[in-house]
Amino acid sequence: MLQLAFVNFKPNSYILVEGTPGIDRFFIIQSGKVSVYREGSATGTAPTTLGPGDFVGVIPCMSGHSQVENVVALTDVVVIMVRRDQYPELIMRNTPVAMKIVRAFAKEMRTLNDDLTKITFNKNSSESPEQLFSVAKYYQNLSSYDIAIYAYYQYLKECPNGVHIEEAKKRFVQLKKDTHAVYFESNSDLIRDYPVNTMIFSEHQKGGDMFIIQEGSVKISKVVDGEEVALALLKKGDMFGEMALLEDKPRSASAIAHSPCKLMVINKDNFDQMVASQSQMIARLTTMLADRIWSMYRQLANSTLKNPREKMIDMLALQIEKQKTVIGKGMPYQTDISVDDLINLCGISQHDKATARAEIYNDPNVKISYGKITIPDVPELIKQAAFYRKQNKKAKK
Repeated sequence: MLQLAFVNFKPNSYILVEGTPGIDRFFIIQSGKVSVYREGSATGTAPTTLGPGDFVGVIPCMSGHSQVENVVALTDVVVIMVRRDQYPELIMRNTPVAMKIVRAFAKEMRTLNDDLTKITFNKNSSESPEQLFSVAKYYQNLSSYDIAIYAYYQYLKECPNGVHIEEAKKRFVQLKKDTHAVYFESNSDLIRDYPVNTMIFSEHQKGGDMFIIQEGSVKISKVVDGEEVALALLKKGDMFGEMALLEDKPRSASAIAHSPCKLMVINKDNFDQMVASQSQMIARLTTMLADRIWSMYRQLANSTLKNPREKMIDMLALQIEKQKTVIGKGMPYQTDISVDDLINLCGISQHDKATARAEIYNDPNVKISYGKITIPDVPELIKQAAFYRKQNKKAKK
């Protein structure tokens, strides 16, 4: 039986403190108002005021990571405390609460995607479908023809009277005969197979499908001003594509098969059915979104590091921390990340890539084995990364 506790806070008291270890509970505000803010925010976000019906602490609770924000009571506040193990039952009893959390997470992820693009490339991203042509052209210039042709197809579909329509038609026809691209259009298949280096969906494309990785890995990325930034590398069990489904907006990033993939497809109809009948699946979706948002906050912090070597060490630490696995001192850890993957995750410019590649090959914190990065001493690497972030935070004040 679901039994929820009520907790009282006086004005000016801290409910949550940024950077402290995560706890196994979050709070729904029943009465009063709180201020939510982040110290040294990479995007300069102003404090937000929340009130009855809003929630705080869900990200660290569901992800198991440290607190990502400070929450301070502005008035007398009463909150409902929900433990992580109570969440599936809460979903069954009050689906609107769970969907409010999931939709808020989807909105926050879209904002974080835009913030990451702005900081990494010093430019706001555009949601115009005309950008599909730039995405396609970028991958064609890299000779990634199976990715490019998919984006050209979506451009032809979304922009029948577009500025580049004739050029897109010409390029599509040139590439079509030799392509291995699949699923240009959504269909009723519950399971889809994607060859390596094919596009699952493109940024700026309309779509309503969400995916769960059954086999393989998927890269989530954006293209801005002729450069790509990798936002995430997803593995078996991960979900993606939920933002378009939940918000009914164009895709904010592209999904590309990083290795041969088998994906389960969830569309609007079976998602609604899943919400109504599978509380554990919604709990899993909430946890996945919380993990991803926590990672994106860390990636935003990484984007403010100026030294390419420090960025790469910190990014490696982030990839390990996301696994939530304790690795003892002196125990080597084999990642599935190549040097080029790491450079792309850091958003290092084309001009600096050669120097960054040389630095990571010569760094004593890493070894390269069979094209992948191995960490000889994980605790030391994580300690160094935390030091770099701390020093950077001090320099910004």
